[in-house]
Amino acid sequence: MELAKTLRKVYSGSLPKMTGVSPALREFLDQYNLSSEKLKDVVVDVDNRLTIDNLRAQNTEDACLNSIVNLRLLNRIREIVPFFSAVNENLESEGFFVCCVETAGQRKKRLYKKFPSGINTLYYIFDYLGKRVLPKLPLSKQVYFFLTAGRNRVLSRVEVLGRLAYCGFQIVGEKEIENRLFVIAKKQNNVVGKQEKNYGLLFKMKRHGYQGNLIEVYKFRSMYAYAEYLQEFIYQQNKLDKGGKFKKDFRVNMMGKWIRKLWVDELPMIYNLFKGDLKLVGVRPISQQYLSLYGEEFAEKRKQFKPGLIPPFYADLPETIEEIKASEARYFEAYQKAPLQTDFRYFVKCFSNILFRKARSN
Repeated sequence: MELAKTLRKVYSGSLPKMTGVSPALREFLDQYNLSSEKLKDVVVDVDNRLTIDNLRAQNTEDACLNSIVNLRLLNRIREIVPFFSAVNENLESEGFFVCCVETAGQRKKRLYKKFPSGINTLYYIFDYLGKRVLPKLPLSKQVYFFLTAGRNRVLSRVEVLGRLAYCGFQIVGEKEIENRLFVIAKKQNNVVGKQEKNYGLLFKMKRHGYQGNLIEVYKFRSMYAYAEYLQEFIYQQNKLDKGGKFKKDFRVNMMGKWIRKLWVDELPMIYNLFKGDLKLVGVRPISQQYLSLYGEEFAEKRKQFKPGLIPPFYADLPETIEEIKASEARYFEAYQKAPLQTDFRYFVKCFSNILFRKARSN
């Protein structure tokens, strides 16, 4: 089948010659040398992985493509992860992928501008419930996808960036152009994930446990979907805040801010306690990315101890990563001498700080 019959709209060649590509987009891409004649850009307007695979089949010069720019809104693509995976597989190493999305915030802005005051608020509420909430509920999800084929969904910025990271891309740049968010990503690894992940209120994360074994820690969702794959991106952008958490962490959703203050998000970890993955008092179970911040020597020492539900953090309330390491080192030393007494003492102090000093983990 000819390529023209397969793709809804396809352009080939360098971006400066492309019709339909705005000057603002060209200027943005030019910052990353993506509008150079040297790059074999493929500009498309497609919504499925089959067309991406066919692009590579038509590419007679190289086995893989140098760069792909997709002008189709991600909101209109039903299976985003398989689509990103196809792009990854058909790009050469460190090849570039450009995509665009109308984020939830941009959608709200557009709807409020489109309708008169009062009506816009009512319309936005029904739009949010119908295209944001219903697609995530177990029962209504099936009805929604049957009626809409999964298109025109409301997507957050985090969900898009997280899916890109999940599919082996590194986020290079972002820019809002004409009420759309354009993202430039570079192929960093081969495909990590190929299937859309099912994200409900209860989810599990892989964390380092005793002797370095990976465990699955259960929590109530306080972040947007795919947020966990953005840890390295957040750290590179903003580093750490006081208390060792990521600074300016935009991954936490509106509901998540409340349930974190009330400790609701960590309640499911009690299951890990009964399961034996955690003990009552012990260092936090952390991700590989966060563990790398400790340094190799201390990270290896940390693996010798079972993580806990209540960390020594709440006893000492450290503010920097070095202070956190010092706090944990003191706990390890005391625990090795008197395990039961140490955990009891830390439990009392942590409980006191949480109850009376309002100690919280943001």
